[in-house]
Amino acid sequence: MATTERRRARADGRVFRPRAVVMDGADVRRALVRIAHEVIERNHGTEGLVVVGLHAGGVPPARHLVGLLSEIAGHEVPFGTLDAALYRDDVTLRPVLPQAATHLDHDLTGKVVVLVDDVLFTGRTVRAALDALADFGRARAVQLAVMVDRGHRELPIRPDFVGKNLPTRLDELVEVSEQGVAIGDLVTP
Repeated sequence: MATTERRRARADGRVFRPRAVVMDGADVRRALVRIAHEVIERNHGTEGLVVVGLHAGGVPPARHLVGLLSEIAGHEVPFGTLDAALYRDDVTLRPVLPQAATHLDHDLTGKVVVLVDDVLFTGRTVRAALDALADFGRARAVQLAVMVDRGHRELPIRPDFVGKNLPTRLDELVEVSEQGVAIGDLVTP
């Protein structure tokens, strides 16, 4: 489930109730392995690559992805985390979490950044992340990897690597974890 949806669920007392599991843990791992190989193939290796996980949902799959890339390449692939909350166009509507700090110790100038998130929905978080990344140098390219692309884009943003395309209704929620991907609703317990 996207970070905002998790916060909203806690704030108003409603909880996420899964209706269907669309990927189990093994499916998630296979999707990440596939994405790792696609990243290596598209970039002809991992030289000059930096993996950046978006807080909060994109950090766990990004950590897993960087581990796979490092294992396949035989050397450590640089990794960082990014909190783009202050760059959002709706920053006044969303709380900024102090624990979701940016940790990016790499100058991105001339690098290929693989930006990782759990769910791609409207595209607004990715737009904010692109603005935030610019503070760390001028990347040669930014590629987007997401575990789930649920559609409903409000901005012209398209992922380069996708674990699963999952058409949803606007009012449905998607929860992504290492245990799997579920689709469901917020309900009052």
